[in-house]
Amino acid sequence: MEKAIPAAVHLQERISQLANLSLVGGERQDATDHCLASITRLSNEVADANDYLPAYDQRTYSQASAIKALSENLQEAKSKAAPRTKFRFTTASKNGSAVSINDAAQLAQKSLGATSLKPSLLPSADSSMATTPANLMTPPGEDSARDTVGDLPSFPKNYNTEMASAPGPIRKPSFSQASTINITGHNGLHIILPSSASRATSSGAITKLNRCIVDMSVPTANGAPFAGLALKDIKHSLVIAGHVAGAAHVTGIEDSIIVVASRQVRMHECKNVDIYLHCASRPIVEDCSNVRFAPIPESQNVTGGSVENQWDQVDDFKWLKAEHSPNWSILPEDERLKEEVWTDVVPGGPGVGLDDILKRIGLTGR
Repeated sequence: MEKAIPAAVHLQERISQLANLSLVGGERQDATDHCLASITRLSNEVADANDYLPAYDQRTYSQASAIKALSENLQEAKSKAAPRTKFRFTTASKNGSAVSINDAAQLAQKSLGATSLKPSLLPSADSSMATTPANLMTPPGEDSARDTVGDLPSFPKNYNTEMASAPGPIRKPSFSQASTINITGHNGLHIILPSSASRATSSGAITKLNRCIVDMSVPTANGAPFAGLALKDIKHSLVIAGHVAGAAHVTGIEDSIIVVASRQVRMHECKNVDIYLHCASRPIVEDCSNVRFAPIPESQNVTGGSVENQWDQVDDFKWLKAEHSPNWSILPEDERLKEEVWTDVVPGGPGVGLDDILKRIGLTGR
């Protein structure tokens, strides 16, 4: 608990700096989320420590004191830093030398004798320069609505464009401003999703890839699995899909390697695919050829062995004969990638490029 005091002080400093961060690119929102997560973590630590802390210390660190104060400070900082959503007119200070409409009307009345203008053609003190027709007048109560500017439309960030143009051998899109993962239309990229992408795992779609490596294991490993996942139209690539709580649909994959832990797996129109699998139900193949199954590597298994792995209990829905389906088989142990390849080669690193990895895992020339 001694660490809680400096942590709280540091957190308060971060909260006070929120207003200095830019709204562009989600920098302020990310910092706010981190502050909120830190407050939650402190609260949990205090709750866990109640079993051994003296009563005085419990009161000192209680939710009603320090942690509550941090929460209130965060809310206050968010309110102060929030951008105005409406445009408002402000009344300028009156210029003493300016002539008002009323003054101009009175001067005009005095000069009537020197002109031929009729009083009815001059503006009165109670009117504007021109009378607005009744059918064009603003109904009561609508002035304030017309004098405001509505919220600007929000344009979602295009992470695929960002990945295509980013420098460096490895792309790490944050997906911090997205609710789903969508990776599509890439050739020759090594993509590794960071932990910030865990907020976007409500669903995933990985499509139209050629000669790519996509690793999504990090954001789905710590309690944020995909609700559902679709892999489609992928060639000569390695996809480490991570953990899927629901169904993984694998369609139109050719000459590739797939790694996934899922409750259900359905493969359609795939050929020459090695799939390293943890599946809580019987995998299904349809219209596939030369699909080889192997158990998921230990380094990629996030289930902890609590669920039976039925990786080799495959059903071919298009093969109704009693004999074993010729469309799938078990990947021989001596042809499976070794554990050190998954841990040391696949992540890449200095001097290890995309082509080197694809060659090492046997995808070059397929």
